[in-house]
Amino acid sequence: MTTLAIDIGGTKLAAALVDGRLQMRDRHELPTPASKTPQALRAALEALIEPLLAQAQRVAIASTGIIREGALLALNPLNLGGLMHFPLVQTLESFTGLPTLAVNDAQAAAWAEYHALGGKYHDMAFITVSTGVGGGVVSNGKLLTGAGGLAGHVGHTLADPYGPQCGCGRVGCVEAIASGRGIAAAAEGSLAGCDAKTIFSRARQGDEQACQLIQRSACTLARLIADVKATTDCQCVVIGGSVGLAEGYLAQVKDWLAQEPATYHVELLAAHYRHDAGLLGAALLAQGE
Repeated sequence: MTTLAIDIGGTKLAAALVDGRLQMRDRHELPTPASKTPQALRAALEALIEPLLAQAQRVAIASTGIIREGALLALNPLNLGGLMHFPLVQTLESFTGLPTLAVNDAQAAAWAEYHALGGKYHDMAFITVSTGVGGGVVSNGKLLTGAGGLAGHVGHTLADPYGPQCGCGRVGCVEAIASGRGIAAAAEGSLAGCDAKTIFSRARQGDEQACQLIQRSACTLARLIADVKATTDCQCVVIGGSVGLAEGYLAQVKDWLAQEPATYHVELLAAHYRHDAGLLGAALLAQGE
């Protein structure tokens, strides 16, 4: 059975057809609408899936935010502002006429990355560092979602009580410091107004401020990983996302984690499915695997 998998992120929308062997084809991508209104998202999703719809038997959605009873709740409105309580499942079912499942994108990615480990571990965590910071936890071979869909949202744990305000309303969240948006927001002087991609590029050229911003992000993430290890006693942590997979970033995180007491050390791995983990994880969940 072919699944139409959709990934809704803060900066891009992606869709692909995924078969029962987890083979992906006909991948399409569009920018997330700048206005981030319900009308704009509906129109973008309809345009994205139209070329794929005739070949699908079901729909699986991986989306940023909390998924509760099929609706999208934006924990950080800066990532998907204007979309609180967006009826995600209902909207896609009305477009497609197909059975539809929706799950948080990081939870979906965690499930895909758990499968990629091939049974080596039964307890793992996935952390994505991108526009925001998200996560998913697999415990004893089961994906944790939580009664309200909040499980794994490690980016909204506290990193610095005196840090910047996060879009979720808390002060000093990991996301506000370590994410691509957090890196960009802290830039000053010649880097003011630059996005994270540009800052990484400048760091490779030896820009001192750019290097410090990335180092701050990596240090914050390493401390988060130590907290996750203490909370879940996971056997490994898989890192994904555009920042998490950027050249040299994971190596910095490993260096910072090595400075924590040995109790908090855990194997760190780069995401096997890279930027498609959310799509594939949603398809796996729709298949009941």
